[in-house]
Formats: sequence, C-alpha cells, structure tokens
Amino acid sequence: MALHLIKLCVGPASIADLEARQARVLAEALREGRAAAPSHVTRTLPKRHREISGQGSIYWVIRGTLSCRQAITAIEPVTGEDGIPRCRLVFDPSLVPVAPRPCRPFQGWRYLTAHDAPADLGAAAAGDLAEMPEALRRELVGLGLL
Repeated sequence: MALHLIKLCVGPASIADLEARQARVLAEALREGRAAAPSHVTRTLPKRHREISGQGSIYWVIRGTLSCRQAITAIEPVTGEDGIPRCRLVFDPSLVPVAPRPCRPFQGWRYLTAHDAPADLGAAAAGDLAEMPEALRRELVGLGLL
C-alpha cells in the first residue's frame, strides 16, 4: 500500500501559482543545463521513504486547504552548498487537484495513508466539485461546507 506525504506549500496562493512556480524553476534549470524535474529539497530523509518513493505522492496544502497532489518519482540524497546532507523529493510534473480538505499549519511533513488520502477531483466520485473554481472550493472548505 502506498504511503504519501503532506507538505505546506509556502508562497503560491493557488494550484495555478504552484504550477507557474515549478515551470519557472524548470525553465531556469534547463537554461543552466541542470536536471529538469520538479523537486523539493528538505533537510531530513523521510523515515518511511521506501514506502513512498515511486508509489506515493506529495499532497500540497495551499492556504490552509489540502488542494492537490504530485506523484513522487524518486527520493535522492543531496549535499547543500553548505556541505550539509539533505534530501531531494523528485515529482512527476503533473499536479492533480484533489477533493479539498481543511488542514491546520504544521512544520515539516506528515504521512498520509492511501486509505486516508482524498480522492482526485477527476474521479467520478468528485462530481461537480471538479468543475468548481479552486478559489470557490477553498472558500467553501473554509466555511466548513465541504
């Protein structure tokens, strides 16, 4: 069974903002001749990384709402410019909107089992929710109506 991560997305105000930010970073990497895959570098390796890499996803919390996910294709050790070992989470480029869920702030990441993960909005169970604008979904989640 796949294991997922939940991570706060600091900066972007929407899924479109996160896509644009990742596109800018990828374009810059291509210009500089570096590997061009969306990724996030963090200080510590998830203890359960073997259950995540290649089969799990990262679920992004945007402005207090669990909003979308990206498949994690690899988890790689890297060394920062300061010589400190770190961990790079490498993602599939596509962001998949999920059924919104409120989420309180936290530090680092949290694990999410496949059973507890929200459904993708493209799934038939999501119904009209997939067609609703993201800002409206977030507002309804904030009001406790979704």
